[in-house]
Amino acid sequence: MTAARAPASLMALFVMLGFSAGLPFFMFSTVLGARLQAHGVDIVTIGLFGAIILLPTFKFLWAPLVDQVDVPGFARFFGRRRGWLMLAQLGIAASLGAMALTSADRSLAVTALLATLAAFWTTTLEVAADGWRIELAPGQAGQGRLTAANLWGYRSAMMLSSTAGLVIADRAGWAAAYGVVAGLAALPFPVLAALARDPHASGRRGVALGIGIGAAAAILLASAAVLGVAGWLLLGALAAAGVAPGASVTPVVLALCLLPFVAMAFALPRIERLGPDAPLRTSAAAGPYVDFFWRYGRIALLLLAFVSVYRMGDVLTNALSTLVRRSRGYSLTQIGVADGVVALAASLIGVAIGGWATARWPLGRALALGALASAVGNWVFVWLWRTPPSPLVLYVATGLDQGGHGLAGAVFVVYLSLLVNPRFPAAQYALLSGFAFLLPRLIAVAAGAIQVRIGYDGFFLLSGALSAAGVLFLPLVLRAEPRHDEEPA
Repeated sequence: MTAARAPASLMALFVMLGFSAGLPFFMFSTVLGARLQAHGVDIVTIGLFGAIILLPTFKFLWAPLVDQVDVPGFARFFGRRRGWLMLAQLGIAASLGAMALTSADRSLAVTALLATLAAFWTTTLEVAADGWRIELAPGQAGQGRLTAANLWGYRSAMMLSSTAGLVIADRAGWAAAYGVVAGLAALPFPVLAALARDPHASGRRGVALGIGIGAAAAILLASAAVLGVAGWLLLGALAAAGVAPGASVTPVVLALCLLPFVAMAFALPRIERLGPDAPLRTSAAAGPYVDFFWRYGRIALLLLAFVSVYRMGDVLTNALSTLVRRSRGYSLTQIGVADGVVALAASLIGVAIGGWATARWPLGRALALGALASAVGNWVFVWLWRTPPSPLVLYVATGLDQGGHGLAGAVFVVYLSLLVNPRFPAAQYALLSGFAFLLPRLIAVAAGAIQVRIGYDGFFLLSGALSAAGVLFLPLVLRAEPRHDEEPA
């Protein structure tokens, strides 16, 4: 199956995969925070749960497995990519189902483990879907279409789970809310299982499903044990280092996340001299990442700087967009309507424009449009802050914000996809997309402190300027051409 032969079916498939990845996100972040608050958990502890959304930053640690290892059973009929997607969907459904069964939050350690598992399997699904997307449509035009489809599903699911999760919880309790979303998360599994055999596989569907489900159960239990032990060791290490509960661990997280990239930067002269059979390039764990630095050389550092800046303004704006509207006098109901109907429609339109632009325009022009649209979406909150409250102002500001972010997001995903080596699509995309949001998310932790110093006007002027600054990188990053070599033996 290729993008050229079946564009409609592929777009529908990636809408579904985007929906699968977007559905759990708020259930282990925003909705979980509301659930913990309802059970009397203090705000400091709830803030610590917010660190779960940093897990995708570390996805490069296990992304090579998705590129190089078959899921037992599933791969016999469905192939490597689909096997990982099916395993991840079972993991998401099982994690959310377990969160429904433990919805009273009597043990915060159990709640934290289950939320982390939901985030882990959601991230794994994204890694597998990204790798498959890049393999199926390696060109710019194909990536534009599939990216738009994927983001349509993703953003729609995020809005649905956030709204439905809270509404169901309000009427029927938290167990019902998580149970319903867990059920929705399981729906794509039979769709994938019903697709035709992978061209490179030769097994029987029934045998593959039977063995795969059994293997998946063992893998899910093992992943729970591994993450549980890892969390226990991490908390013990932080306590031994004198980090008190509730203290900021942002510098620690930043140091841990940047360490591999700093090591690669110092090793660049050696990496550039490596031959195709060098152990560092053939290593299953490090090879995909060494390959990225080998292909781009010193300009890889500029590329990493660019991807960190391009979406930074959007991340900062998202941190305070609700607070600025509340501070300006808008009610929760008004904001809810804006963030529901208006934001979803504008976001999907922005994604469609971004997908169209990347399919029809030179990449540099599309990236510039995305950066400027994002900047306008950030700056519009200055207008909202200075204008008397009005539904029209609220809806226009929210629409421009979400439309600009959707457009920039679609273009950015295509750009990252075109940077990767098709031999390591999942691993290298995980590297770039994880790094792209590391620094912005960590800076966003200090968004409140920044606003106190420079006010809402200054904050949103700054976030818009950061988005627009991406244009300044374009004359340099668009010249980046990867070098090629024979494949390692």
